[in-house]
Amino acid sequence: MNRWAGSAHSSHPSTSCRSAQGCISGRSRSVISATRLFPGAFPGVCRQQNSVATHHQHHPGFPHEHDGGDRAARGQGVHGGGAVSARLRGLAQQTEQIVAAGGYRTADGREVRLGAAVERAREGTRILGPEPVPPGAFTPVRTVFEVTGESSLEAARRLGGEVGVLNFASARNPGGGYLNGAQAQEEALCRASALHTCLLRAPGFYDHHRAHRDPFYTDRVIHSPAVPVFRDDRGRLLDEPFTAGFLTSAAPNAGVVLRTAPERAAELPAALAGRAERVLETAAAHGYRRLVLGAWGCGVFRNDPAQVAGAFRALLGPGGRFASAFERVAFGILDRTPGATVRDAFAVAFPEAVTEAR
Repeated sequence: MNRWAGSAHSSHPSTSCRSAQGCISGRSRSVISATRLFPGAFPGVCRQQNSVATHHQHHPGFPHEHDGGDRAARGQGVHGGGAVSARLRGLAQQTEQIVAAGGYRTADGREVRLGAAVERAREGTRILGPEPVPPGAFTPVRTVFEVTGESSLEAARRLGGEVGVLNFASARNPGGGYLNGAQAQEEALCRASALHTCLLRAPGFYDHHRAHRDPFYTDRVIHSPAVPVFRDDRGRLLDEPFTAGFLTSAAPNAGVVLRTAPERAAELPAALAGRAERVLETAAAHGYRRLVLGAWGCGVFRNDPAQVAGAFRALLGPGGRFASAFERVAFGILDRTPGATVRDAFAVAFPEAVTEAR
């Protein structure tokens, strides 16, 4: 596993707050333990507790991990629920503070420094495409596929090593509705890592899609290398952060296409295929042999899961351009739809896949 290479130092404990509720007035109960490590960076934050469960509320018809899109203006996020949204906004604010301060303190008093790694990830962030990206040469291997009911970051942490993670991106807003408490895959990635600050280094990606209103978007991909990941899915700070490369790409917005230009619906499979190819080109060009993909654009963008799975199958399966390019490809899909129909579409497309994380 690509564990954290930064420094961690022990420290003396300090007096705890009487309650986590009072540590951050008007924000989340999640608490960053960083006051003494970075004096003044986190005013009013108690250092004894460093996290809180975000209490995800999954409702039928509102799947979590396969949502994606332009969510920045949706203050209540994909799930709605003002209390949940407020907690997620609090976590986002705290994540921004951690990144700005360059680290945090763990529950046992160790200092985790992130600053140098965050800056390297920022400096390494690049936009590729829409033209083809030369993938370079690779040694053919037998690919092990997985279709699992875990989040993207759970899969990345489990796979370890230099892993590339597909970010189901908003085309027009860095991090989608991350700062506003929205709840979808991109927002979850940003809350747990330094991804958001890296995306801010790629304004051309967002400027282009804001200026050109085509709901198919483009084959541009943002690559952010070795981004520090320092929270788990429940919002808790990790004792040992890890790094992941992020491949940020917006799937076509099939919902808008079907509503405003239904005559173009037949173009969606080809658009998905071309975009998926660009994502895999980018991954191969940067030497990733382990990938975390998923139900990209199958939430608010309303892409057909079978079409998305089929696009990846054509590229990664027997006879595909990338049939032997990657050692392991995990489709991590948190699917709360009745019958898990979204995840099942990927299991059908990849019948040889391992269906339990291992």
